[in-house]
Amino acid sequence: MKETHNHEHNHQPPPQQAAAPPAMPLGSARGPMFPPAEQLLQLHYCIHSNPSWPQTVLLAFQHYIVMLGTTVMIATVLVPQMGGGPGDKARVIQSLLFTSGVNTLLQTLFGTRLPTVMGPSFAYIISALSVINDLSDSTFRSEHERFEHTMRAIQGSLIVSSIINIILGYGQVWGKLTRFFSPVVITPVVCVVGLGLFGRGFPQVGDCIEIGLPMLILLVISQQYMQRVHPVAQSILERFALLLCIGLIWAFAAILTVAGAYNHVTEQTKMSCRIDHSFLLSSAPWIKVPYPFQWGTPILRASHVFGIMGASLVSSAESTATFYAASRLAGATPPPAHVLSRSIGLQGIGQLFNGFFGAVVGTTASVENVGLLGLTRVGSRRVVQISTAFMIFFSIFGKFGAFFAQIPLPIFAAIYCILYGIVAAIGISFIQFANKNSMRNIYVLGISLFLGISIPQYFVMNTDITGHGPVRTPAGWFNDILNTLFSSPPTVATVVGTVVDNTLEARQSFDDRGVPWLVPFQRRKGDSRNEEFYSYPLRINEYIPSRFL
Repeated sequence: MKETHNHEHNHQPPPQQAAAPPAMPLGSARGPMFPPAEQLLQLHYCIHSNPSWPQTVLLAFQHYIVMLGTTVMIATVLVPQMGGGPGDKARVIQSLLFTSGVNTLLQTLFGTRLPTVMGPSFAYIISALSVINDLSDSTFRSEHERFEHTMRAIQGSLIVSSIINIILGYGQVWGKLTRFFSPVVITPVVCVVGLGLFGRGFPQVGDCIEIGLPMLILLVISQQYMQRVHPVAQSILERFALLLCIGLIWAFAAILTVAGAYNHVTEQTKMSCRIDHSFLLSSAPWIKVPYPFQWGTPILRASHVFGIMGASLVSSAESTATFYAASRLAGATPPPAHVLSRSIGLQGIGQLFNGFFGAVVGTTASVENVGLLGLTRVGSRRVVQISTAFMIFFSIFGKFGAFFAQIPLPIFAAIYCILYGIVAAIGISFIQFANKNSMRNIYVLGISLFLGISIPQYFVMNTDITGHGPVRTPAGWFNDILNTLFSSPPTVATVVGTVVDNTLEARQSFDDRGVPWLVPFQRRKGDSRNEEFYSYPLRINEYIPSRFL
């Protein structure tokens, strides 16, 4: 027993094996892993920093040129159907430029304070076409009289329906709704605000392929590849290649026009390719200051008002998605809920302003100008504020504004192919703040992204030239609201994403959804940087009631 005891007592325990090193994540041996980044580090100028004054002015003019394309497109679609001629189209463009300039300046000072251009919105097209169609059976002494009567009817609807955005915004309702967002929702919403505009990209490039395609190829080569040839070329081409390419292709289009290349083509080809077929330069006045009720006393009709209200909601959803994209490209944090509320309220005031001054549609944040922030890597607020001076100047001096409005639309469409793509890609970057490997998140992201494009495409394909969509009930105003809502990719993606994300295992997936990352930015005092980026200038907040801040 003793021997046994001593043997057991002196027995040494077997040596323990060293702990196995932690398993490296798959693929780590083949390259680095990139952690989430709240701010883009490759921006040359963020929201607070500013380029030199000469560069600021040129970049501001570039923003004006980019927003001019959408302005001319909307006037080209609506004015002829309203009965207006080239002179009326020129005045509508002037009014749209003037209201866009004022609304942009107000939004950068008292709204989101992000570098976003507030331009005319395509969301109002269906409702405007409905107004045009309702008045088509009326008898007028001339087409110009029909144009003015239709314009006054649209004005009245814009003025009254603006109340919905004002209430949603300054009543803090819109901000409370955005608190249901998570990165899983923001990703598809911002994606489709860019991808959903594919119809304004290459399909319109194809309207004049010999102008649009060279513009697209030249812009990619000069802005991305040629800038790497020399350090001096980098700073110039990266920021101003767009202006250079427009000038070159516009000159090429002028040569083709003068050479008679479009003398024996269809009327549609002439409209797309010729630089002189819009007759804007000969019809625009030298000097004309837009003023309230320049078309006459607004006309109110309840059915028209309800239709425009649907467009107002759509423009709010589109602007919200665009603001999220702008915040990322400007080096700012995501806009807090109270900032989104006051921006939508101010957008309602902007629509009221549009109605007073005879703009044919309401306002929204310009997606293409946000894409330009990413293209130039300049997210400076001052640049966008200076661009409002160009908008207002060219809205008053009509001949000068009409000169640039003659740029063929396929040139703008080629630009939009790139700018809309940048915005869509920025939307994808928001998913880094959620669990990208969660099957639940993949499901929500996939269904929101696909339905956000597929449902609006169905509505657009089944909408005729008079604005009648798939929803056709005896109540015209009800049809306009639903057809407008479901024709908007950001609106559909917002509804689908928010509902599914907040009802499908929302509590169990709280961390996976990225909510802990987003919540501090949604609150007024949640992150110290919120005040830095979004507070009012010159301590104006001390004189404004807190519910309106």
